[in-house]
Amino acid sequence: MTPTLADVGGVLPEMIVAGFACLALLIEAFISKSSKRDILPITALIGVAIAAFFTVNSMWDSRAVMGGTFLVDPFSNYFKLILYMATALTIMLSMNYLKQEGINVGEYYAFLLFALCGTMITVSAEDLLLVFLGFELTALSFYILAGFKRFRQKSMEASAKYFVIGSYSSGILLFGVSLLYGLAGTTNLTAIGQHLTSTGPGLDPAWILALILLIIGFGVKVAVVPFHMWTPDVYEGAPTPVTAFLSVVSKIAALAVFIRVFIEAFGGIQDIWQILLIILTVMTIFFANIVALLQTNIKRMLAYSGIAHAGYGLIGILVATHMGTYAVMLHLLFYVFMTMGAFGVVIQLRKNGLESEEIEDFAGLAKRQPVAAFIMLIFMFALAGIPPTAGFIGKFYIFMAAVHADLTWLAVLAVIGSGISIYFYLKVIMVMYMKEPDGNVTLSTSQPAIIALAIAAITVIVFGVYPSPAIDFADQAVLSITPPVIVATP
Repeated sequence: MTPTLADVGGVLPEMIVAGFACLALLIEAFISKSSKRDILPITALIGVAIAAFFTVNSMWDSRAVMGGTFLVDPFSNYFKLILYMATALTIMLSMNYLKQEGINVGEYYAFLLFALCGTMITVSAEDLLLVFLGFELTALSFYILAGFKRFRQKSMEASAKYFVIGSYSSGILLFGVSLLYGLAGTTNLTAIGQHLTSTGPGLDPAWILALILLIIGFGVKVAVVPFHMWTPDVYEGAPTPVTAFLSVVSKIAALAVFIRVFIEAFGGIQDIWQILLIILTVMTIFFANIVALLQTNIKRMLAYSGIAHAGYGLIGILVATHMGTYAVMLHLLFYVFMTMGAFGVVIQLRKNGLESEEIEDFAGLAKRQPVAAFIMLIFMFALAGIPPTAGFIGKFYIFMAAVHADLTWLAVLAVIGSGISIYFYLKVIMVMYMKEPDGNVTLSTSQPAIIALAIAAITVIVFGVYPSPAIDFADQAVLSITPPVIVATP
């Protein structure tokens, strides 16, 4: 099939991002080492900005291109805009970090853009094979980025562990896709949903097996319990900006796919997969929050925090209502700024000139760097879901979606789990404000990093006080998904 002009226009943002990734590789080969530290991040930011322009320009379009395998609709565009924000913040936070760590920046920004391109493909995919390809492009980029500090054993270990677990999950996911193709004769999500509606899965247990395999494959990408085992080690070992980027974009893409696949393709058997997701949700929220209490490394603590937030996101998906879906989308928007901001402060912290990752290294930060401590306090409050931050708004709408779906008991359990999390978030605040400072710990920052942290902190506060624009935006974006299980909220 020869692509048409409409096909090219539909995938133009992806082409732009991939093109600028290739351009970054070319620039790195022809300019001096001192020049590329400034030119490459600017090139990457320009690529993200241009792609964002075309995405905004087609924000409310609804059409399928590339033979019906790729969707350009408000739902996918919403997630792409979030992914652009996360990538831009990562680039700004990386500039000084790479210099401090002595990392060759040549391929770094190119692989950030390739990972972004993979997630963009994933959130627009209307075909399971395209979902798989998007995941693989993202994963291959992250395998490399996680091991970018080749001189550090933990970084190489993180890359190896992520590669092994990622390879297994890809195989499991592909096995599930092949089963679905054998059962339905197609990998198109809408066609699978229509097949289920007309024939029903009850006659063939293979449908249930395929469903379980997809949940496992997606569960590894989202990092829900018990498929989370790679997360703490990879988060700790990878360069901190990569950890921040991975914790945000992989979760956004995987949860977006969860929504589209399970509501569009499997909406007719919601009663089956809802039970499975409820079990995973409860396990994820309580296990992650309890284990996070024991962590002394800030990156591992934030890893378990991210796992718990994935559990909150699953609540909005499993209720399969209009409110539940836009609640997840709202929560992910706020999650970008909360998590990128928290990791952004960690990136600036250095002990004896080296990267510092222990919670105790935040001791007395309020006395040495009161502004940085206050910004970290905002992000800890937001992740804990304490008002007046955007984190409270995101959790509130997810829990209310469960209540409206007659799953009040699940909302109560989620609130209890969220209450447990307050302890380890407040632990960081206590160390910053109630302990004496360590003279060996300093804050190494730069103007781009300051701008990134300011954007994240202001966004978290503004949307916490006035969330209506974000709520309306997510509410309108979710209307582009029209499966039978989603009904408009009164």
